[in-house]
Amino acid sequence: MNKFFKEKLSIISFILIPIIFLWHPNWLGFLGIQPYWPLFWLLPWSMINGSINGLIYGFFLGLILDSVTLDSSFTQIPGLILCGIWFGRIKIHSNILLGHFRYGLICSIGSFLCSTLCFVQILVKNLSDSTFLLFIPSIQNILAEVFLTGFFGPLICSQLFSFLKFSRKKA
Repeated sequence: MNKFFKEKLSIISFILIPIIFLWHPNWLGFLGIQPYWPLFWLLPWSMINGSINGLIYGFFLGLILDSVTLDSSFTQIPGLILCGIWFGRIKIHSNILLGHFRYGLICSIGSFLCSTLCFVQILVKNLSDSTFLLFIPSIQNILAEVFLTGFFGPLICSQLFSFLKFSRKKA
């Protein structure tokens, strides 16, 4: 059983992302906003497996999250694909302390990229409406999400990185 779990850890952790995304735990939020959960898995996965796998899994992760989201008029796929490619190009360093802070910074930038791309989709869709300026306060939501993703990034990504690297060595 333990060997099975170690071999399938990456698949199990991939399946947990939509569950956490839908669960939306309030105690981890700030101003009613949650961190951008998909980046916590995509960053270590892409760093270990490279840009092409980051692109593929970013696409599938965006596809899964778009299919479980209620509002299907906006997609998360472009942001996750760009982040997957970018994360795959980042080299792994041996300095553990620097690595932890890097995870937070990279997750923050990735969250800003994904949130901004989604916000631009909303603005383009509502460009002809007279209520265009009502969407400007959502910049506060983007900044809260970027902060939370950067705050939890070192904690979650470093653990996932070690688990995924360990399961890859054993398999």
